[in-house]
Amino acid sequence: MPCVIPFSYFIALPRYFVVVHSVVVSHAGRYCLLPTPFPAVTRDARAKLLGQKGATVWLSGLSGSGKSTVSVELEQQLFAKKVLSYRLDGDNIRQGLNKNLTFSPADRKENIRRISEVAKLMCDIGVVVTTAFISPYTEDRDMAREIHKAASIPFIEVFVDCPLEVAESRDPKGLYKKARSGEIKNFTGIDAPYEKPPSPEITLDTSKQTIAECAGVILTYLTEKGLISSEPKEEAKPAKELEKAPAAPAAEAEAEKVPAAV
Repeated sequence: MPCVIPFSYFIALPRYFVVVHSVVVSHAGRYCLLPTPFPAVTRDARAKLLGQKGATVWLSGLSGSGKSTVSVELEQQLFAKKVLSYRLDGDNIRQGLNKNLTFSPADRKENIRRISEVAKLMCDIGVVVTTAFISPYTEDRDMAREIHKAASIPFIEVFVDCPLEVAESRDPKGLYKKARSGEIKNFTGIDAPYEKPPSPEITLDTSKQTIAECAGVILTYLTEKGLISSEPKEEAKPAKELEKAPAAPAAEAEAEKVPAAV
């Protein structure tokens, strides 16, 4: 049942309040439903709770270049440092959120947009997100970067540079073979282009570096940029108790005079 609060009480509310539950506001004999104000949990408050801040590590490269493998190893190294992270890749995105998308240029773009928005939200929570997607077009990767930039969230583009012949020789899922035979159309590196990132934050070569070395390069970058701590993480402490709404005794007294049923 919504409570009844005079309209004058809402005029003086601080700007940092957001709205959630319903209330009834009395103004000049009229009543209307408005959400009840409660203080929002800020990004900084969540960072204090977790003892870390969010960032997205975007791994891009050919199929078979080692993106997902490096991402898995990086997740393990972050976990060992008590850094909460989550990995997004084709296995958990294409089979769920984006299962209705094909590999056409338009759907590839939408695929990247959705992934970017999900990564941004997870970063806002305070999670370090790693994404492992071919993301072959510069325009789409730039879009992902801009989505993060607009939210003031760090975005680290990692180019997993692996020669096509090496990636094709690995072919763990037999995709290159199917693409060569024509079973798969618009396959990156065969009949669809891959546009190399012009200025990624990090470039890796899995044909020359081990998976552990590649993940270590990323971990070092995150540490040097201050995105994760070089010191062992302390036990997480609760965020400071949120400030409560100011008391309004006079408003409450006035509200009691208004009929509850509206």
